[in-house]
Amino acid sequence: MSGSTTLLALNRATKSYGAVHALREATIELRAGEARALLGENGAGKSTVVKVMAGVHRPDLGTVVVDGEPVVFHGPQDARDAGIAVIYQEPTLFPDLSVAENVFMGRQPLAKARRIDRRAMHRMVADLFARLGVPLAPEQPVRGLSIADQQLVEIAKALSFDARVLIMDEPTAALSGSEVDRLFGVVRTLRDRGAAVMFISHRLEEVFALCDTVTVMRDGAITHSGELADLTPDQLVRQMVGRQLDQLFPKEEAEVGEVVLEVDRLTREGHFVDVSFAVRKGEIVALSGLVGAGRSEVARSIFGIDRRDAGEVRVAGTRLRAASPSAAMAAGVALVPEDRRHQGLIMDLSVERNATMTLVNGLTRMGLIRRGSERAVATDWTARLQTKVHRLSDPVSTLSGGNQQKVVLAKWLATKPRLLIVDEPTQGIDVGTKAEIHGLLSQLASEGVAVLMISSELPEVLGMADRVLVMREGRLVAALSREEATEESIMFAATGQQMGVAA
Repeated sequence: MSGSTTLLALNRATKSYGAVHALREATIELRAGEARALLGENGAGKSTVVKVMAGVHRPDLGTVVVDGEPVVFHGPQDARDAGIAVIYQEPTLFPDLSVAENVFMGRQPLAKARRIDRRAMHRMVADLFARLGVPLAPEQPVRGLSIADQQLVEIAKALSFDARVLIMDEPTAALSGSEVDRLFGVVRTLRDRGAAVMFISHRLEEVFALCDTVTVMRDGAITHSGELADLTPDQLVRQMVGRQLDQLFPKEEAEVGEVVLEVDRLTREGHFVDVSFAVRKGEIVALSGLVGAGRSEVARSIFGIDRRDAGEVRVAGTRLRAASPSAAMAAGVALVPEDRRHQGLIMDLSVERNATMTLVNGLTRMGLIRRGSERAVATDWTARLQTKVHRLSDPVSTLSGGNQQKVVLAKWLATKPRLLIVDEPTQGIDVGTKAEIHGLLSQLASEGVAVLMISSELPEVLGMADRVLVMREGRLVAALSREEATEESIMFAATGQQMGVAA
């Protein structure tokens, strides 16, 4: 890779936001035909690197270099004109327009009388998808496309701009295994044709599957840069967290007590059918299966967000009223949702307001929130969870993903739940914070909380669960003890190659 042409580089780039030093003399090179991983804990400075490379921000010191020449980007359009494209975790497309209209938004080919030449536009988009080896129809509406297909539309848009540098920021967080494989096939094709790729992910197995080189950041500075083949996953983790990571899955032994949650023949037509299981005090039960198997839908129905067509949910022996989150909360149930940004937090509100939202009635006097009490509760819980915040009055949107997740957990743990349901608790979170959240879940179980955990990460399931329940196509198909649960046994049940015993 050393002989390849450098297409884009940062040279000793420094960027600060007030007293926060987001970048400290960072030097990174992206070369033609190279896939480079950019890794680090949440808040390490990765997003700032992306924004500087994409023209969103200018460095305070240092330079951006394109094709060996220093440049100044006055905005994202300048970076795009230089052949730099960014693919984010959540695609930014217009859902009511077609695939082709999204690809050529604002620069559609024109025919006579300056009318849009749709035939030419569809032909050009079809050629782009043919280059990518993707069978998407140009005239298809974006609404209804999977996140994976929407990301491929974004890649096609980048190619239509003749992008030579592709920056991918957590592109696989919401994808299934087969969708990740297809996306990686497309990225490898672009890399082999001479594009430079920068890949940001917290999933180390994906990094090793796709990337050739790696740059590691910590506290705004680059701490390692080199060939990925020279590192083991354990060495890479130590480079990222700057300390010995004693145990990613710190599972404590907990005394399992009486049944807290009973789910009896729960059904929601079109989503899941005849689901029955129990979770006991001090027990962590994982609900596993492929994306779309119905796991999150079961959790939402238990908590009362979604209606159920049949079946019962009982907490500590008392039947929960259907479709009533307030009844679930009163019974001591807490739900940490999969999508923290849209379902777990109000991003424009402060950290303290988000952290105390579940307690607002108890913090109110004569219709007004007592600010002192609110601040005291938020201070207590953010300290307990070691949440990194500048000021509690700052919008929660200013926090890293891992610290946002801690605020969601604080909000629910403040209610002192007897049952905690966590849906993808460490999705998009760095390895150091993952270990902290795993330790928290284990501690809660040891204190007698019943935990129902939904996770797509098999190492997390195997490392944390006392029992594993596997769903496939809306049905519960296997119940595995901690001793019985392996990656093979879970995947066999999830894919229908082996039937288990219902819980």
